[in-house]
Amino acid sequence: MFKKLVAIEPVSLTPPAEEELKNYAQEIIQYPDIPTDDDEIARRIGDADAVLLSYTSRLNAAALEQCPSVSYIGMCCSLYSEESANVDIRYARQRGITVTGIRDYGDEGVVEYVVSELVRCLHGFGENKDGSPAKPWSGVPREITGLKAGIIGLGKSGGMIADAMAFFGAEVSYFARSEKPAAAEKGYRFLPLRDLLSENEVLFACLNRNTVLLHEEEFSALGNRKILFNTGLSPAWDEQPFSRWIDGDNRCYCDTLEALGDPRFLDHPNVFCVQVSTGRTMQAFGRLSEKVLSNIQNFLDQEA
Repeated sequence: MFKKLVAIEPVSLTPPAEEELKNYAQEIIQYPDIPTDDDEIARRIGDADAVLLSYTSRLNAAALEQCPSVSYIGMCCSLYSEESANVDIRYARQRGITVTGIRDYGDEGVVEYVVSELVRCLHGFGENKDGSPAKPWSGVPREITGLKAGIIGLGKSGGMIADAMAFFGAEVSYFARSEKPAAAEKGYRFLPLRDLLSENEVLFACLNRNTVLLHEEEFSALGNRKILFNTGLSPAWDEQPFSRWIDGDNRCYCDTLEALGDPRFLDHPNVFCVQVSTGRTMQAFGRLSEKVLSNIQNFLDQEA
């Protein structure tokens, strides 16, 4: 059992999970707001030996240096790599601090968002930003059936989006770091990135945080009259070529401002950003809670 566990910000645990957390620490402090800087984070942690945080703060070495008692950091958010993590894992490892994270807890909501927005776009449901009636993307209502859909990054969420597109009858191809035999079995074609961009009408960028694959040459390959979804936690593109591309006859869909990047794009008529993390659903919080508690339990079992 930990002596003191501090959640430095809201971490989205369900009420039953917060109750169960009491079994893992003698003292628990949960802060209701987001800390402003490293010093504030260090003050909140204090002499705690366990720390929880979400994706909204970054736990740097500058804060951890002031907290010698920390032995465990639980990320209540996705951890895919050290480079994309919002915890300085390399420094933590040097200090002998264990860092755990979770993944694959909010993908279902993201898939539903993508399907919903794509259907609205193809059929012309709803209104434009200026309040005028929306028009179907192709002038007449279309189904997803027969749509050429390209997936950039075939991880868990990318794979689920590919499956959803295939279910509705789209022709699916993808780009990833390597070809996926399981994807080939489903009939998904592997293509080099620029070929994927040029051959598909709708593209879904499903990349880890801070992974940028769309540069000037990629947007040239993408061309005009395309739909681009970004489901990652940061822009999948360089800003300048994206800015020029979105001025054309194209559309971009993101759920959050973090995924879109510069706030100036929010008012662009071809950008659709709901400014809500679509993966943060009731069910996702349940999956998140289970995985966070499991990580804590496993750590304490190993330390026993």
